[in-house]
Parts: sequence; C-alpha cells; structure tokens
Amino acid sequence: MITIKDLTVKNFMSVGNVTQAVRFTNNGLTLVLGNNLDLGGDGSRNGTGKTTIINALSYAIYGNALTNIRKDNLINKTNGKAMLVTLDFVKDGTQYRIERGRRPNLLKYYVNEQDVADDEAQGENRQTQSDIEKLFGMSHDMFKHIVALNTYTEPFLSMRANDQRAIIEQLLGITMLSEKAEVLKEQQRLTRDAIKEEEYRIKAIEEANARIEKSIGDLERRQKIWRDKQTSDLQSIQQQINTLEKIDIQTELNNHKLLSDYLEKKKLKDEAERWLSNIQSDNTKQQKLIDKLNKEINLLQDHKCHSCGQEIHDEKQESILNSKQEQLSDAQQQVKTNHEQEKEWYDAITQLGELGQIPVTHYNTESEAHKHNMELENLRSQVTSKQDESDTYQEQVDSLRETGVQEITWDTMNQLNTVKDHQDFLYKLLTNKDSFIRKRIIEQNLQYLNSRLAYYLTKLGLPHEVQFQPDLTVEITELGRDLDFDNLSRGERNRLILGLSWSFRDVFESMNTPINFLAIDELIDSGMDTNGVDGALGVLKKIERERNKNIFLISHRDELVGRVNTILQVIKEGGFTTFSTDTEFIDAK
Repeated sequence: MITIKDLTVKNFMSVGNVTQAVRFTNNGLTLVLGNNLDLGGDGSRNGTGKTTIINALSYAIYGNALTNIRKDNLINKTNGKAMLVTLDFVKDGTQYRIERGRRPNLLKYYVNEQDVADDEAQGENRQTQSDIEKLFGMSHDMFKHIVALNTYTEPFLSMRANDQRAIIEQLLGITMLSEKAEVLKEQQRLTRDAIKEEEYRIKAIEEANARIEKSIGDLERRQKIWRDKQTSDLQSIQQQINTLEKIDIQTELNNHKLLSDYLEKKKLKDEAERWLSNIQSDNTKQQKLIDKLNKEINLLQDHKCHSCGQEIHDEKQESILNSKQEQLSDAQQQVKTNHEQEKEWYDAITQLGELGQIPVTHYNTESEAHKHNMELENLRSQVTSKQDESDTYQEQVDSLRETGVQEITWDTMNQLNTVKDHQDFLYKLLTNKDSFIRKRIIEQNLQYLNSRLAYYLTKLGLPHEVQFQPDLTVEITELGRDLDFDNLSRGERNRLILGLSWSFRDVFESMNTPINFLAIDELIDSGMDTNGVDGALGVLKKIERERNKNIFLISHRDELVGRVNTILQVIKEGGFTTFSTDTEFIDAK
C-alpha cells in the first residue's frame, strides 16, 4: 500500500516563501474551501489556490502539474525563484521522499533517508523519474483519472479512441504486457547480438581453419613434390646400381689385363712386322744397287765409261772401278746383315704367336674399372641416406591438424536460436492484439470493471447503462437506445466521470496497490443536483470508511460543511495562499 503522508510547498504557484505543509495521514473526508481575502473578504471561493495542493502533488511525483502549465510558470510570480515541493510517502514499510524544485532546478529522491538521485545541475533525471513512476505503478494520465480528479482533465469518454485504449490497457494490465514486451525486446536484441557474435566467432574459426587447411594443402603439395623427388632419386640411383651390378668387375679387370697383354703383344708384333717390311724394302733397294754396280763394274772392266759407254784407259778408270767394287761390297754386306736381322724378326714374330681376338671391356681404362666398386658402394650409401631422410612436412601437417584446426560446434548457436524462437513467440503473445493472453486478461478484468461501474452509477443515480466491450470501446445505452457521451447532460456526464474514475481506481488497486489519498476538484459542483451530490458523498464516505482513505473534496458548496469530517481552509491574502486547520506552517529558512 502507498500511504501519502506529507506534502510541503514553497514558492509554488500562489504559495509564497513561507513553506506550507499538508498532512494526509488523517483518514476521512476533508472539505477544501477557499476564502479570497484579496477580493474584500466577501467570502469568494475563487482564485484562492485550492487546486494548488493537487497540482503540487502531481508536480512532486511527475514533474508536471495536472494541466498544461509550463514548469517555470509554476514558480510563484512574486518571488520568481526557490520553488520547492517535497513529498513524503510510505510503500510496503519503506520510507520515500521526493524533493523537486525550479530555480535552481532540483530533483532528489530518498529511500529510507538515503539519497539515491541527486542532479542539482539540471533537476532532471530520467532514470529516477522512471523509478518513481514504477513505484506508483501509474502514468500521469492515469493519476489524473484515479487519484486527482478535476474538471480540467479531459473526461475519459471525450478522449480519442487510441488515448482511451492506452488508459484502459494500462488499467487492465495490458500495458504491463507491453512493458514486459519492451524488456523482452531488449532481451531479443541481446540474443540477436549474441547470435551475431557467435556467427562471427564461427566465421572466424572457419576462416582460421581455411587458412590452416590452405597451409596444410601447401605443405602436402610440397610433401608430394619431396616424396616424388625422393622416389625418383631412389629409382635413378637403383637403376645405376642395377647397371653396375650387371658388370662382372673381376672379369672386367681380367679383360683389362688381357687387353693390356694383347695390346703389348700387338705392339711388338707390329714393330717386328714394320722392321721386316723395312728390311725387305732395304734388301730390294740393295739388290737393285748390287745389280747396277755389277753392270757398271763389268763396263769398267771393259774400259768403258759406265755413264756414257766411251772407252777409258787411264787411272781414272781404275779409281772408279775400285769405288764401285767397294760400293758393291758394302751393298752385299748390307744385304747379308739384313738377312740376319730378317731372320731375327721372323723368329720374334714366330715367338709372339697369333694375337687372337681382342679382349672386350666395358670401361675404356683399367683405372675406370677399378673405380667401379667405389662408385657402387657410393650409390648404395646414397640409397640408404635417401631412405633415411626425415619427412619434415608430415610432422608439420600433423601438428597443424592437431593444434591448429579448431572443431566447430553449433551447440551454442542452436541454443541461442532456440532462445530467440522462444522469445519471438513470447513477444507475439505479449504484443499481438489477438493473443489469447491479452484476450484473457481483458475478459477477466472487464467483467470486474463493468460490475464496479454499474455499482457506482447506481449509487450516483445515473439511469444509463454503460459497459466496456471486449474491443475496449464503451457502449452507453438508455432504454435500448445507443448514446454518445456528449448526448448526456452536464450532471449526467459528471456522474459518469465520477463512476468511471472510482471504477478505474478499484480495478487499479485490485491489480496493483492501494493508495490512501483521493482528490476530487469541483466535480460535484458542476451541474450536479442534490441527489447527485448526496449519492457522491455517500460513495465517498463509504470509501473513506471501509478503505481508510484520506479524501480531499474541493468544492464551493457551503452546505457540505456539516457533512464532512474535516474542513481545510485555503486562504489567499496579499497574493499568497495559506492553508489552515489541517495545515502546519513551517517558517522559511
């Protein structure tokens, strides 16, 4: 329950620099009467500042007056500054205080005497204001229809259809669904953000995995090139080994020895044959010389010249003959020597015997043949080294696969999508006008609202039947005739306004929390006959008695003085308003 305890005002509207306090803890029906002494003390009830009380209450809670008065125009015009309104109230055992002012702008909010909002620089704090309105559980429009009723507030049934629906939805708790929908909307946003973050996370992992897979692919390609080269090199080396192993190196070495002997023997034989050929050629030459010399000697012995054939008988002939005979002797001796040498060479050739077939070798030289084994061992060593080479690529591939590639799990994404689908479904239930939740709430509370409205209209003596329909429109009928709100007289409209306000209050308190204060500003003064006034007073007294309410009835009707518990005098003098009887005066500091 909300219990409004004390309201103090200073430099607020017609209240001056002396702080005025109004206490709301005395349950009962209080008649608020005005007396404007500035008009000559003739008992005028107008312009005294009676509405100041509920305007100050409205300003303290919502930062606005009941009507469209600019905030700076709420400041007392004479003093022009230091306007301050303070409200003390209790809810569920917790003490609250609101201090709100202008020039300087001020908003302070105390919970159990602890200041939870202090914004002296601007006097505005949206979060604090939101907390205050949530605490009271009603908007400013609702406040004007169920707490502070006055003739300046547009009647509910004169409002546009959308504005009527907004108030009814707030009253029936539909607005609560909208508020929950707003909270859910924020949760939906967070869920969508979480889904996006998860998508980004998965995408980042996929991109990282793709880069790693590309690296793995590059490594595997290089690995394949390395393995192919290793295989190719091994095959090439093995082919060389196979080729070398086909050669019988011992036979090859033996053949080289045989070839060396063969070539040596052939060389000797060729040399012997060359000498024989030279000797034979020389023998032929010597034989020709011998034949020639014999012929010449014969001619010389016949005393004939061996050149021209003429007769020669001098010593010259003897000399030429001797010379020729010496030459003949030399030639014959040379032939003899040649025959001896020829025999020697023939014996040497005979001793060498036949050369036979020339030995066949693979290598050109014996040195190359000796290198065969060394080359074969070297190739075999190369095979072992190649086979023992470590595949460094496989180790890198395995490492990247084990530590680099991350497993992508969709569990979180699936959970978030499930939450999102659930939130979307709930959001539709909360916001869709055809939602069974909204329909059920409307059905349950409309019945109670219509029953309370029928009760109050009967008490107020209004013959019309007024009911809210399931589509939240209002139907007014009289004896089967459909009527509009403006078809009603001034007094009938006031009866209906009061009945609606009290019905709204019953529904609000049944669904939220009771409030100890109710103000009715001049509503029973406008066109209400005696029966209407009596009916209204009867309802108000029943409310204050059975529900422990503190009701302020602002009126110009003097005849009500004897019918109320307390009278609060609102006196205006010298341009300033003061409250008496249930008012305490607090000197300005």
